[in-house]
Amino acid sequence: MIEPVLHAMEIDLEGVKIARAGRRRVLRVIVDADGGVSLDEIAEVSRELSARLDAKDAMGETPYTLEVSSPGVDRPLTQPRHWRRAIGRLVAVPVTDGDHAAQQGSPDDSVTQTGRVIDADQEGVTLEIDGAQRVVSYGELGPGRVQIEFGRLSDKGDTEEAEGAGDPGESGAGGPRGVPEGRSSEPAPDEEGPDGH
Repeated sequence: MIEPVLHAMEIDLEGVKIARAGRRRVLRVIVDADGGVSLDEIAEVSRELSARLDAKDAMGETPYTLEVSSPGVDRPLTQPRHWRRAIGRLVAVPVTDGDHAAQQGSPDDSVTQTGRVIDADQEGVTLEIDGAQRVVSYGELGPGRVQIEFGRLSDKGDTEEAEGAGDPGESGAGGPRGVPEGRSSEPAPDEEGPDGH
C-alpha cells in the first residue's frame, strides 16, 4: 500500500518499522529521493499515506501514530541509489582487496577505506582515495558510512556556500530548504527593518 503512493511522487521507500508506544503503535516510514526530500514533501507523503492506510483499515482497531522521515546520515550505503546520492561525500567502506589486506596482515579479505565518492552507476562506485581515483564494483563493497565533515569549503573559499552547508531537505539536518540551520527568515531583533526600526 505504501510503495505505489511513493512511486507516484517519485520518492523511494527506504524502510518501514512498527513499534509499540504504550497502548498505541508507531508506524515509521523512511523515504528518500534524488536531491533529498523537503519538509513539504514529507508532509504530503504523510497525508497521502494516512488517507490510504485509514481507507484500507491497514492498522486495524489499535490507535497508531504515523511518522514519516528521511534517512539520517548514519544510514548505511548499500544500494546503487544510496551511493549516487552520496556523490561528493566522504565515506568509510569495507573494500575487498586481497593484496592490500595481506600487506596489512588482515585475517579477512577486506579493509576499510576512507575516500570521497566521485561517481556511482549501476555497476559500481568511483572513489578518490589518497588522491587517486579507483573504480570499485558493488560486489567488492561492504556497507558504506558517510563521514561527517565540519566547515569544508569549496576550492574558491566561498564563505556563502559554507554558511548554508547543511544538506537541504534532510530531516534533522537543517531547516526548510533555503533557510540554513540556526537561521530564520525573520530579521534579528537588533537588525533594522524596512521601516527604520
